[in-house]
Amino acid sequence: MLDILIVGGGMVGASVALKLSRAGLDVGLIEKQPVSAYDPQSTIDLRVSAINRRSEQWLTDLGAWSLLQQWRLCPYKRLQAFEGEQAGLTFHADEVALTHLGHIVENNLIQQALWANFPANLQLFCPATVTGYTQQSDFASVSTAEFGELKAKLVIAADGGQSQLRQLAQIGVSGWQYQQSCLVVTVNTEYEQQDITWQQFNESGPRAFLPLPGKQGSLVWYDHHHKIKQLAALSKTALAEQIQQAFPAKLGKITVEQVASFPLARVHAKDYVKGRLVLVGDAAHSINPLAGQGVNLGFADAMLLSELLEKAFAQGKDLAVPELLKQYQSTRQRENALMMSAMDLFYQSFSSSLPPVRFLRQLGLAVAEKAGPLKHWVSRYAVGIS
Repeated sequence: MLDILIVGGGMVGASVALKLSRAGLDVGLIEKQPVSAYDPQSTIDLRVSAINRRSEQWLTDLGAWSLLQQWRLCPYKRLQAFEGEQAGLTFHADEVALTHLGHIVENNLIQQALWANFPANLQLFCPATVTGYTQQSDFASVSTAEFGELKAKLVIAADGGQSQLRQLAQIGVSGWQYQQSCLVVTVNTEYEQQDITWQQFNESGPRAFLPLPGKQGSLVWYDHHHKIKQLAALSKTALAEQIQQAFPAKLGKITVEQVASFPLARVHAKDYVKGRLVLVGDAAHSINPLAGQGVNLGFADAMLLSELLEKAFAQGKDLAVPELLKQYQSTRQRENALMMSAMDLFYQSFSSSLPPVRFLRQLGLAVAEKAGPLKHWVSRYAVGIS
């Protein structure tokens, strides 16, 4: 019987598997698809994340960050939010005595770097298809089509926003579909590698730029479902023309490389823990991607859960002891709910066309830019340091 069985070998699940197996626990990891090795000639993946400094330290401790530095990533020193073509609010790494605020990194490269560090004692069940889940008083089991029944003292569900384990365990969720979809576009730009990520707020939804290595960038366009559907159906040339008209002039000339779209939704599990099952990452919470905090929240889950489980293991305690798991749930559920609510408030305020709301948000950006110590605190919180 395993100590820990993790379902889902994405960024968050792989980080937990790596951390706990290194600590000496008997860990198994179930993943649907094997992860390919890094190819320096590969095109930049559409799915990228803004990795804050706290997550960067987590990946450094796991040995993954040194690989990413050798491979491909893009640091950014400035973060800007504005409405129309106004100056808006700018955070700069120099203001908080840092070399950078964070990095834009491709999701698949983070996963590859974590998998490349897996120790020999980590048992990998891949490719594997989950067919069932049950739990008893002293263990839980996951059934797979390829490896049969796998038993563990504790099962960790890291299998994404549509978590199969969460559904099999009958853990309810709260949330809703936003009245918007999101278009993600990888583009070539006319500028050399940039060090700024920015968001322009419009009544129909935000438009954002994330810098990528070389003369490339990732654009994110939020709008009504029908608008995004129309944009996604355009040719690359026609889409580039629409982007040039809709985005601020600071974007410059672009050509489109890759395009994808998806609807926006908020999902929050009512429980992170049920018996010998624990939820982490998107299996527990899917946040509005407005601030790019999704994977950082997932890594924060991974950090706390790993710390608690390591302590329990060292003390010879049951890994599913209720007091330990309740501590994880209460801490992470509260902090994730706070971030989700803050993003919803931000989203709603910048989506309103009412003149009083528009005046207040423009005033708010102007005041925040001059806020001194408050701006300094927000900057440090945003990058994941106290």
